[in-house]
Formats: sequence, structure tokens, C-alpha cells
Amino acid sequence: MKGYYLMPHPPLIIPQIGRGEEKKIESTIKACTEIGRRIRETAPDTVIIITPHGMVFRDAVAVYTQEEISGDLGRFGAPGISMSLETDTELADLIIENAEKDGLAAVRIGSGAGNHYEDRAQLDHGVMVPLYFTGDMKFRIVCLAYGFLTPRELYRFGMAIEKSVKETGRSAVMIASGDLSHHLTDDGPYKYSPYGPKFDKRITEIISSGNLDEIFSLEERETSEAGECGLRSLYMLAGALDGKTAEGELLSYEGPFGVGYAVAEFHFGDEAEIQDLMTESVSRHVRRMKEGSSHTRLARVSLDYFFRNHVPMPLKKSDWPELFSKRGGAFVSIKIGRNLRGCIGTIMPTTGSLAEEIVQNAISAAVEDPRFMPMDMEELRECDISVDVLGSPQRCSREDLDPKRYGVIVSRGSRKGLLLPELEGVDTSGQQLAIALSKAVIPEDADYEIERFEVVRYEEETK
Repeated sequence: MKGYYLMPHPPLIIPQIGRGEEKKIESTIKACTEIGRRIRETAPDTVIIITPHGMVFRDAVAVYTQEEISGDLGRFGAPGISMSLETDTELADLIIENAEKDGLAAVRIGSGAGNHYEDRAQLDHGVMVPLYFTGDMKFRIVCLAYGFLTPRELYRFGMAIEKSVKETGRSAVMIASGDLSHHLTDDGPYKYSPYGPKFDKRITEIISSGNLDEIFSLEERETSEAGECGLRSLYMLAGALDGKTAEGELLSYEGPFGVGYAVAEFHFGDEAEIQDLMTESVSRHVRRMKEGSSHTRLARVSLDYFFRNHVPMPLKKSDWPELFSKRGGAFVSIKIGRNLRGCIGTIMPTTGSLAEEIVQNAISAAVEDPRFMPMDMEELRECDISVDVLGSPQRCSREDLDPKRYGVIVSRGSRKGLLLPELEGVDTSGQQLAIALSKAVIPEDADYEIERFEVVRYEEETK
């Protein structure tokens, strides 16, 4: 299998149905769009999707074997949104065969099934909403509706799916379709339950850790009172990951309508290789807390403390005398590889010392940058941190700008935009100015003030 994903299926995420309400779940839309991009990049032959809203049996998993399956979202007021997909019948048949060999029940759904369900195969919103984000990509499908089997039986069914993919040699991805608790608030579709937020918090923690085995230790009351529809999909996905070491990436989670929507990918690899990489990243993280400039060391040490204790680190002047002896604006930038992961700072000092400024802005960059999901400890171990200490801004003209030497501040009334110097891809003063104006939402043809400033940049060793 080339990829394993968890995706929600709220119909209102589609603009023709949401009619503006979808704007309340922009993080979910962004994350689903990213998953769609990753799937397109993988270019699988087959997409295997597990839905909670198909033919659900008490004691069996439904496997859609009809050669072509169609559906639309007419029941949600959008009959024009429709899909017709070809089934990978060879893979579907083999999944049934391998499941039955393991003593698991599977029911064929669709024409040629030879049972009462020959004309019942159709795509539901549990399938169509996630696949909406794959765009016009061409692929075949294997659609399954989970049954009310035991968690371990669903896990074993996931193992049968993975085994079948290997035996056919298919390039495939798996989508576990499901929403989390439906009882998050009283103004949602269902009555509030304290188990709802508790369940979602626990599930998102498990997803982030990648240790899906922990979903099997959840208490029955906790899961039943939460009113979820995604846990059984996750049981099957966990089975497909059996024997692999997985790392969870939670792209987004939110629940503004009283229903929890989580979007995640589970990355996998050879266990020994992953352990080696994890050991290396931990060692590098520990070394960087001890070596390098006091500026980057403080940023990293304070974030390590924050992720362990969930509060800012108390500061002692004796530990950071150089940074307590001065004040100044500072920006903390965090990257993973070449990709920005967070950047927050202050133009002028807002605290009593540069040390406090760095700690404050490091936490903000890690967990409060609105462009990104909050970081966690694992990402801290993988990231590179830099600290820019700003000099005093000076008014200037656009001819005085140099993006390699100076940062720029543009302002018009209460609107202000800043761009640091020496950024990758910003090679001209025109580019620098345009980006700063865009940040400030100032039209390029408007009257505005320009200031430039120099920085002293402290970066971690990349070794």
C-alpha cells in the first residue's frame, strides 16, 4: 500500500451544499485538499475506501463488487454532484477470499453478487466527500462498508486487505472515511455529551503518536457515548498497517458544528530504519540544546520545556546573562527541511529582556502561527530554528532597499507588513516590497511608508 489516510465526510464541505457554511471548516478543507494532492502525486491504480454509510451489517463487512458504482449527493440538495467509478473487481474478490480464509464474513454488494443485495451498490457521501478532493484523477475503487464486528475482527479484515494488495501487486492507497464524535456541543445535530470532547482528544492524541494499537484500549462507554462513525474505519486501517511502524500526521482537527472532523496521514517504513532515524533526531535535538548560539539554544530549550510541561519555561538570569542584558525585537523561524513550519516575532521589544522575547516568540511560532497546525515534540526534534534580532527601523525609499541586507516594513494607518531579509526566493526589492504589502493588505498603488532594518541572524548547525 502506498498511503493510509483518515478523512471526514461532511457534505457541507462542498460549496454547493455548504453555501458559505463550509468557510467555518477551512482547516478541514485545507487538510483534505492536501490529502487529495498527495494521493494524486502517488497516482495509485486503486483507491480502497472504508465507509460507515453503506450497507452496514452486524456480523460482516460489505464489499462492493459491481463493475461500476455510481452515486450523487442529491439527498443533500446537490444532485449535480455525482460520481461513477470502476471497481477493481480482481482485488475486491481477493479481499473477500482472504478474509473468508481467516474466518471473517464478507458480503458481496452489487450485480452478480448472487444474493439479496445485487441492486444495492451505490456510492454514499462517506465515499464521495473524501474522493471529491482527488479531483479528476483516474483510478479504480474498492469500496467497503464496515460491519459491527469486534475491533480485533475488523483489524484482521484490514490485514486481509493489505495481504490482497500485495498479492495482486496493486499500487493502492487506503482511505478510512469517518467523523469523530457527534456530541461535541448542544447546538450540533446531537445532544452534548462530556464523552464527546474526551473521545476526540484521545483519538487525535493517538493519531499524532501513530500508535494505533491504543485505539483498542479505549473504554466501550467512552466510544459509545461519543457517538462517532470513524473508529471502525480506523480499526481496519490499523490492521492494514500491521507489521509496520507508523507515524501519524494530524493535518487538522476541528468541530464547529458539534461533530469532530480529523484529517490525517499515517506514514510508514521499515521499523529498523525508523528507529535509526528517531534515535538520530533525538540525539541532534539534545546536542542543539547544548551547542550553538545562546539565542537558538534558548529557543529550543524553551520549546522542549513547553512541550513537556505545557507552560512557558521559567527563566533564570544566571543561565542566560547575555540575553538578559539587552532588549530588542526578535523573530523566531522554524523550518522542517526547506519548508517553513512557523515564524512569529516582534518589531520592537515587548518584554523586559531579549531572553523573554525569544521564549515568547518561540512558543508563538511553534503553536500559534495561524498558517500552520500547532507543532509537537516530534516535529521539534526534526526542525531547524533560527533567531533574528532586529535593529532599529529607519524610514527610507524603495530605492534604498536591498533584500539580501535589509528587512522591510510597510505601513499605512494601522496596517503594517514586515518581511525579513535574505529569504529564499526573494531576490529583488520589488519582490520583497510586494510580499510585505500583501501581508499588510495594502494596495501597491496606495500611499504608504517604507522602513528598512538590519538583523543579526543566529542559525543552528545543520549537521
